[in-house]
Amino acid sequence: MNLIRVAAVQFGVTEDIPANLQTCLRLIDRAAGHSPALIVLPEFVNHIAWYRDADHCYRVAVSLNDAFIRAIAGRAAAHRCAIKINVTLKRDNGKVTGTNILFDPTGAIAGLNDKQILMGNENNFLEPAGEIAPILKTELGQVGMYACMDGVIPEVARALAVRRPHLLLNSLNSFAHDEAALHIPVRAAENKVFVVAANKVGSLVPASLRETVAARLKIDPSFLEGAGESQIVAPDGTVLAKAPRTGEAVVVADIDLRQAENKLRPDGTDILLSRRPELYRPIGEEPVTATAVPAATSILGAVIQSQTLDEGLAAVAQAVQQQARLIVLPELFPLPEGGVTDLAAAAEASAQMEASLRRLLAAAPNDCLIAFTAVQQAGAGWEHNGLLLNRQGVLLRQSQLHHTARHPWVTALGQALAVVDAPWGRVALVVGNDAIYPETFRLAALQHASVTAVAATILEPWESALGFPERAAENRMNLLVADRAESGIYAITEDFTLWTEWKNRPFDGNINIPQITRAHSTLTIAPLYPAAAANRFVSHRTNVVDGRPWKLAGPIFEEI
Repeated sequence: MNLIRVAAVQFGVTEDIPANLQTCLRLIDRAAGHSPALIVLPEFVNHIAWYRDADHCYRVAVSLNDAFIRAIAGRAAAHRCAIKINVTLKRDNGKVTGTNILFDPTGAIAGLNDKQILMGNENNFLEPAGEIAPILKTELGQVGMYACMDGVIPEVARALAVRRPHLLLNSLNSFAHDEAALHIPVRAAENKVFVVAANKVGSLVPASLRETVAARLKIDPSFLEGAGESQIVAPDGTVLAKAPRTGEAVVVADIDLRQAENKLRPDGTDILLSRRPELYRPIGEEPVTATAVPAATSILGAVIQSQTLDEGLAAVAQAVQQQARLIVLPELFPLPEGGVTDLAAAAEASAQMEASLRRLLAAAPNDCLIAFTAVQQAGAGWEHNGLLLNRQGVLLRQSQLHHTARHPWVTALGQALAVVDAPWGRVALVVGNDAIYPETFRLAALQHASVTAVAATILEPWESALGFPERAAENRMNLLVADRAESGIYAITEDFTLWTEWKNRPFDGNINIPQITRAHSTLTIAPLYPAAAANRFVSHRTNVVDGRPWKLAGPIFEEI
């Protein structure tokens, strides 16, 4: 089956389990009126995700053989439709998990897996997954499942995507507006796979506790509402259907699953075959407590967006005069965008560019850095290297890590992502096409980079719309992205953790979205906040880097 209809439904639940079941059945019936092959429901549909104690959590959880599950299975069979739900599920020894369940069109359970990353208060009551989430082979195609916080960082969806599913199904219980704006669609685009996501609406805590919980989280009680915006996303990141932020809703789209089998970039690069799993092994290593990396509260960063050498160098000089501490130029600027043909000439032009930048740095402060990329000879072969310059010379040399069809002349790839300490923070440099791999930035985050320079050539709209904002958010890292036509600065802020006061702005529903400055001229300068990278706790016991499911990340760094 290639062309299918899928539906995502959104609704709220309460502490009344029988009433919640009736809501599920009513919305399933409503969705079934559109004749979908698949319906996705929100997270924790059996009971509102708030518990008095562990015993209460266990009592309101469901079992695989109880009336709640049997009723959902019955609706799947009655409508001849696959249904994906998420519930709190009773386990052995009084344990409870947040579990995704997929029913096939006969009502049988096609597969299940547990939530891997618990958010805030969930850590006090639920057990995280202990097994790698499977890819389910169904008559609809290959399917992977996850839930809410699992989609806020890259590892869960990526570990599914490398095994080539057609569909990723995400059930949410979230009040964050940036779920719909960023975290949901980016998982489709970065993996070139369909995503069907269903979120809650209505109060996410009992009405009697709204004021208390809001005070604990230091947000207005009005934000303790499910953020809705359930959606269906195409493999290029296009949102095919989206529900409103409030109110029960069903959204439907017809999708061609064959689109999820095409993993090619516009330049012909296969995003999965070009991965370097051997480089990603640190993602699967146990987090260790690291010594804090000194970093400045704020600095100025600059990106150059230019087509000509003279214009670009003039912009660099202006950035130096305006006290920018990190200046980033586009990939292989100012070589022709059409590709490198004469390698010797390109290497000579790169050397001249380096010499010009060094002359400009002579008038710069000692802590000013400039990033660009160059064609360089390596023995009998050729390298594409990122160079980070200071007044003394080359502070960091970073070789391109992934093969790209745009640069078939590269004969030697880098063997690691390096970082370097500047006086104002730790810096990483991402070279060209390496920027499309979420693993690249994760490797920088694991080395506590607070600022990452990206010398880019952007080929697809999702990269700047979703990719770079997500890399800044999920890694708690400032990014400067220089492209010849679509540069941007993505600055994380101190305001991030939910249980502390937000100092610079009131909470607006967006938990973890960077400040974005889009380039509209040759030179764009904006503040960066290196010290803010030290805080990676989005909520109680939920760290967006060290809290990754490292024990379950094997598919990311193992050959498939």
